[in-house]
Amino acid sequence: MSGYNVAIVGASGAVGTKMREMLEESSLPIKGIKFLASKRSAGNKVTFKGETYIIEELTAEAFLGMDMALFSAGGSISQRFAQEAVDRGCVVIDNTSAFRMTQGVPLVVPEVNPQALTAHQGIIANPNCSTIQMMVALEPIRQAYGLERIIVSTYQAVSGAGVLAINELKDQAREMLQGEEEVEASILPCAGDKKHYPLAFNALAQIDVFGAEGYTEEEWKMINETKKIMSDDTLKVSATCVRVPVLSGHSESVYIDIKEDNVSVQDLKDLLEKAPGVVLEDNPEEQLYPQPLTAVGEKEVFVGRIRRDVDKSNGFHLWVVSDNLLKGAAWNSVQIAESLHEMNLVRVPQVGEQS
Repeated sequence: MSGYNVAIVGASGAVGTKMREMLEESSLPIKGIKFLASKRSAGNKVTFKGETYIIEELTAEAFLGMDMALFSAGGSISQRFAQEAVDRGCVVIDNTSAFRMTQGVPLVVPEVNPQALTAHQGIIANPNCSTIQMMVALEPIRQAYGLERIIVSTYQAVSGAGVLAINELKDQAREMLQGEEEVEASILPCAGDKKHYPLAFNALAQIDVFGAEGYTEEEWKMINETKKIMSDDTLKVSATCVRVPVLSGHSESVYIDIKEDNVSVQDLKDLLEKAPGVVLEDNPEEQLYPQPLTAVGEKEVFVGRIRRDVDKSNGFHLWVVSDNLLKGAAWNSVQIAESLHEMNLVRVPQVGEQS
């Protein structure tokens, strides 16, 4: 094939914009491209590889002739239009939570479980941004030494909540620095919840609404997605997800119990230094460790502060940082598209057919 016809759904959003940028840098052969968004955004112009394109209104018919579609326009849009795209012969890579835990839909991080793509039936799910970077960092360790337990605390940037949340944080910070005692909060910690709190000079231990057992839905995503990606329902996983006043770049403090004894910190460093998609930044003597500011704009996952637990010989702590809009969303989606191409899987299986 000389190239694919590709559509980006949610082309005017933060992740959709990054998808366009990542496709420009991608090795994926592209014959034609289409940018789709809501009626409100239709008619706006975007550029791709030096050419100007008009954003079109998202409709079911817009997928006719498309080979692949990258979705990032919200779960309700994916639920409404993803199957419409598949019915028109288009493979969907969905960046929302709409299909992540749906049986039969692969949940894929290309450095971790590309083989899951062989079972796709037209829709592939992109995992949660925080889950993705943790999987890239931990899969090499799991392969070499096994994993028994993961405890993760996240420090998530406001860009994960969208452009309006970014703007609200900037307004709050400006107003607080000008001495205003009360500032407006209408979005965070969760737009759909009852109360809202300012994020500026604050930390909010809530991302998404609260669910079962006192965990938020974001925390349950990390727990359940980790087990699905690693194909291990026995793996013990717990998460605490916190929103911090950082514009872009998610950070995670990750504790793991591995299955093998007699593994050193240097063993883990040597392993991660060679791992795909990982950059090791770990030199305490030189104060070298991952930071969100230096991770922004980079496709890799940065790992540092690797140290053994002081009470448990097979317990280790890691600090994991990545650009949540790139590896956590747009770049992982484009990597999935590249993997589909490399594995000759850019096709919608027919009813009763195995991929």
